[in-house]
Amino acid sequence: MQEEFVIVDGNRIRYLKAGSSRRNLVLIHGLGASAERWESVMSSFSKHFTVYVPDLIGFGLSDKPTVDYTTEFFAHFVSQFLAELGVKKATVIGSSLGGQIAVEYVSANQDSVEKLILVSPAGAMKQSTPALDAYIMAALYPDPSSAKTAFSAMTGTNKDVSQNIIDGFVQRMLMPNAKYAFMSTILGLKNAPEISTKLEILEIPTLVVWGELDPVIPITYAKYFVQRIRDCRFYQMEGCGHTPYVEDPSEFSKLVLDFLK
Repeated sequence: MQEEFVIVDGNRIRYLKAGSSRRNLVLIHGLGASAERWESVMSSFSKHFTVYVPDLIGFGLSDKPTVDYTTEFFAHFVSQFLAELGVKKATVIGSSLGGQIAVEYVSANQDSVEKLILVSPAGAMKQSTPALDAYIMAALYPDPSSAKTAFSAMTGTNKDVSQNIIDGFVQRMLMPNAKYAFMSTILGLKNAPEISTKLEILEIPTLVVWGELDPVIPITYAKYFVQRIRDCRFYQMEGCGHTPYVEDPSEFSKLVLDFLK
């Protein structure tokens, strides 16, 4: 796994890369996260794909310009990021906010995408949940205690969370302009256009994965996506919360690779 940097629209963007296949896989993280969120599954995926995992603009170690962080802005970023790397065709996996960004990007670039995987995607839920509220508070007032509480709640069963995840989140949220980008993104999501029209025009094979115990975006929202995407499979991951690729990376990798084969 290599850490690399690229300039996208004048902004310095950090990303992780692994593998050397002719087939490309792009992983898009969620709100307030970074490329490290996908570390547990990158080794499995890199055996079959060249894997690209950016720190989304505004997050991680990527630049955080003072702009409006809308879903359209993020989708444009993904398009320009892949263009800078010379990636012309890829499979895309998006988690939470990353799922909504993936839908926005893929709906406008279907010729460039082989398959789409959405993990507990945002876009359907219009009100907050206690777990999401705890996460937002941890971002605005970052310290190890609030972050641990928020990340444990996200599992749905208050499982222990790696100290590296907690420390990394706190460090990132203390970076200049990090809180601005975070809150601007939340406002962008709140005012985002209806996502159903984008889902209904998708024609590529799609897999929707949801943690059975997800307290951030409850699994009841899965039907919103499954009913609107033409070529859609659905998989419920038992005993998992909002990030099944972190909580059960072995099972997640297996079901994704089975779908991609």
